[in-house]
Amino acid sequence: MGTVHDLIEAKGRKGAIDAGFERAVVEAASAYLADEDSGLGFAYSGWAQCALPHKRLENDAPWGIVSEKVKLMVEPGRRQIVAPDGSQNFEFVGVPFGSHARLILLYLQTEALRTGRREVELGNSMRGWLARVGIPAGGMTGKSVRDQAERISRCKLTFDISTGSRSSGLVQQTIVDRALFIEADDGATQGRLSLETAKLSEGFFEQLRRHPVPLEEAAIKALSNNAPALDVYLWLAYRLHALKENRLVPWGALKAQFGTGFSKLYHFKNKFPGTLALANAVYPGAKVEFTDEGLVLKPSRPPVAPRLLTAR
Repeated sequence: MGTVHDLIEAKGRKGAIDAGFERAVVEAASAYLADEDSGLGFAYSGWAQCALPHKRLENDAPWGIVSEKVKLMVEPGRRQIVAPDGSQNFEFVGVPFGSHARLILLYLQTEALRTGRREVELGNSMRGWLARVGIPAGGMTGKSVRDQAERISRCKLTFDISTGSRSSGLVQQTIVDRALFIEADDGATQGRLSLETAKLSEGFFEQLRRHPVPLEEAAIKALSNNAPALDVYLWLAYRLHALKENRLVPWGALKAQFGTGFSKLYHFKNKFPGTLALANAVYPGAKVEFTDEGLVLKPSRPPVAPRLLTAR
């Protein structure tokens, strides 16, 4: 049996499904192959090694995750509540989570690198990009985007990165200096932004400039509603092209990075191959192989050709 991409091109989507590929994988691969947009996205390499939670946590709960060389801690921010009598209270808004948080961050990082500036235009530019990757501005989706934008604006994060015996990190670092808050729909403005620009914090922007991971916009679009698959795609884009030889990632390490929501390893082992297949569906050049011990990563071409990076 050929790859899902070969079968789609030879026999169409139905032929690929009849050959035994999961429908979700076939749909993702088909959408990726049909997308002729060569747009690029960028993400800080730290996100490729430690990601945000996939699901909502309690609003006052911090988030922590540890991979082979990186530790990430995200602390939820607070908003000030002023009662009619003038008394004040502060409530947690929760850490960012899910696919919409990831897409907002991808937009901010991509635009900052594209322009070379910490200030990122919002308004129609951000709405247009989100719509382009399949996230409309209105309804329940718009409400989710507004919620994640506020969570991103208020949270603080720490990336601790180990290189050999040395460790460096972004300590108590906000993602943005100037917050992005999106107002509710008022019947005319479809989720109008209360600010026209957001401003990445200096520390986060510097790390992004030094360690960017290029991604294909077509791949992001095909996975836009699947946070776990977005994480695995980013991880593969970061890891595979830098390998000189095959590298085994044990099941325990895979679960620590991608399976924090699973209490048992065997539950994760049953689920992860499907997530990996979705990531492979939008990264045809990725070479990986499961074994009893874990996942073998093999040297692969990057998802974005170097000539495209040079031409941007």
